[in-house]
Amino acid sequence: MRYDLVIFDNDGVLVDSEPLSNTILAAYLTELGHPTTYEDSLRDYMGAAVHRVHDLVLERSGQRLPADFDEAFHARVFAAFERELEPVAGAVDVLEKLVAAGVPYCLASSGSHERIRVGHRRTGLDRWFDDERIFSSEDVGKGKPAPDLFLYAAERMGVAPGKCVVVEDSPLGVQAALAAGMDVLGFTAMTPAERLVGATELFGDMGELADLLV
Repeated sequence: MRYDLVIFDNDGVLVDSEPLSNTILAAYLTELGHPTTYEDSLRDYMGAAVHRVHDLVLERSGQRLPADFDEAFHARVFAAFERELEPVAGAVDVLEKLVAAGVPYCLASSGSHERIRVGHRRTGLDRWFDDERIFSSEDVGKGKPAPDLFLYAAERMGVAPGKCVVVEDSPLGVQAALAAGMDVLGFTAMTPAERLVGATELFGDMGELADLLV
């Protein structure tokens, strides 16, 4: 085995949530008077914790988002997840191969524990991830591109950072993994390869991932 621990991002890597959540985020910000396109949302917020939305809106407009923004946004996202969310094609096959090969794995997501669980129940991925394998930016208080979340996941799983590999699809996630001293495999299904600068290797189809891991 090349690594002692595989750390998956969740949104866009395990669950195909990025199109749904970024469409909703762009529409909601526009509704609140902060015009945002789907492309803007992907560029600025993909892979980030929700506090980044607050920070960038305040920085750019001088205005704070409503106090109930997080609650209202997540309600819209969760409703869409319950209707439409699917696992990323090939993700279950990768998990099956890791289990068969005895490779430890977990996930580390900018999303809340509730968001992760809602998505996993809908897609059936909950059978692969018990509570001990799930880590959220809520656990560390500082989201990607800070390395805190990945370092916390490695510590909890009992593996040195240099023995971990991260599977990521966002520039912020790649930056966080590199800052944590970990290899990172960049998934280019939604993100152009040139935006995943610094990734150890790139792949565009989940069918390729198992061969990069074991």
